[in-house]
Amino acid sequence: MLILLLLLSFTLGYGVLATTARQNAHHGLIVSPPLEKAQKIYGSSGDRTDREKPVLLRHYSEGAPAPVHPILRWTRVDGAVMYDVQVLRQMEPDEKTGDIAYEPVMPEQRAYTNGIELALPDDFQDDCFYYRVYGLDMEGRRVSDYSSIEKVPLDRMAPFVEKPELLSAYNTGKGSVLLYPVYDWFPVPGASQYEVEVLDSAPENPGGVEPSQHRIDVYRTDSAQKYDPRPRYGNHPFYWRVRALDEQGGPIGVWSDAQPFLTDPDTPYTVAVLGDSISHGGGSVSYSPADWDFSYLSYLDFPAVNLAQSGDTSTMTKDRFDADVLPFRPKYLLILMGSNSLRNGLGADVVISDMEEVRKKSLKHGIRPVFLTVPPVNPDNIKRTFDDETAPDWQWQIGRVNRYIRSQVHIDITPGMYDSQGMLRTELAFDGLHLDPAGKKLMAQAINAAWPDIENLPDSAWDE
Repeated sequence: MLILLLLLSFTLGYGVLATTARQNAHHGLIVSPPLEKAQKIYGSSGDRTDREKPVLLRHYSEGAPAPVHPILRWTRVDGAVMYDVQVLRQMEPDEKTGDIAYEPVMPEQRAYTNGIELALPDDFQDDCFYYRVYGLDMEGRRVSDYSSIEKVPLDRMAPFVEKPELLSAYNTGKGSVLLYPVYDWFPVPGASQYEVEVLDSAPENPGGVEPSQHRIDVYRTDSAQKYDPRPRYGNHPFYWRVRALDEQGGPIGVWSDAQPFLTDPDTPYTVAVLGDSISHGGGSVSYSPADWDFSYLSYLDFPAVNLAQSGDTSTMTKDRFDADVLPFRPKYLLILMGSNSLRNGLGADVVISDMEEVRKKSLKHGIRPVFLTVPPVNPDNIKRTFDDETAPDWQWQIGRVNRYIRSQVHIDITPGMYDSQGMLRTELAFDGLHLDPAGKKLMAQAINAAWPDIENLPDSAWDE
């Protein structure tokens, strides 16, 4: 039970954190142009300036100004697990050079996803502000150039009601159908916790504060993210929404818009995916399985339904088979299981036994199991990110499991994943376990390349 609790906290607890402000470590003005001047003021000697930079996505104008709590969004930067937002005031141009200078109006704001809901200081009464963003790694080092500086006009007279903005968007393309959904949103300034409501129909009170009569589940969470522990499937859409709560548990503003999602077992899915968080999705510490860049299914050449669940041991995956796989009746089942068990020292014998049980159950029900080789991990990065130890014999144990897998119908997804020490390359998974987009693309490339051969295999390939 202790191991299970550790696994659940380890795999489910790395999601979006509440946005926090930190003291601005830089002083002086930001000068633009030229950009090099700003980099000299705000950068350190060790910073690289040849990397990609965030591109700002949400734009406000004089005709469509921002509310007093504007949402700012930008593109994700590879290698960034968090971002700092510099909120600025423009000063008068220099009389001699014409350079435009900006000064900070508040401490830099830390975001753990590629966007933020911004609460401006009470004493800031300007009719606009400016901002720019840069990405940071786990140690707080810059891993991107600065974004461009953008003006944000404000409409202080417009009525404002706090309503969380959602990040998850299901049924939008390949990989976006999850049996175990994850709900995430932008953190709300001043919120102490959140209440997530799961509904069996659209709410009768959009924009309200009371629970819906269609509520079937409710969750409380301290972070701006919730992994649903229950499978959600049926021939009708479910809905979810969230509201922010204060320290006393009272509502801050109103419910978010309700978002529908549909995981219909009657949809003729030829391929289903079974496994743990590597298949469920997510990575770069902060990004959830509902960010499709972090799902290998989004890079496949064919559609598939995602039946994986973060936190699974191999035994948990095996035990879910009847309830979670059989309703979907897939022709093929892509199986990646055992990573959590092996790195926590449960051993190859347990994992192989669980895999064999899944294989037999699949064949019994006319499903063709296709195993994926278990990727390596990086114990140093796991320790640095989660302060969690990895079993010292993990390489030997994974090797034993992969030898079993190679005796079955399988796809080897691990070429290109190992570093010179036989560990998972850092640039593929910054936390040492959950593959980032580069790693998920490697997985999908291997599967796509092998898939025509898998489809052409005779039935006898799966004989006992």
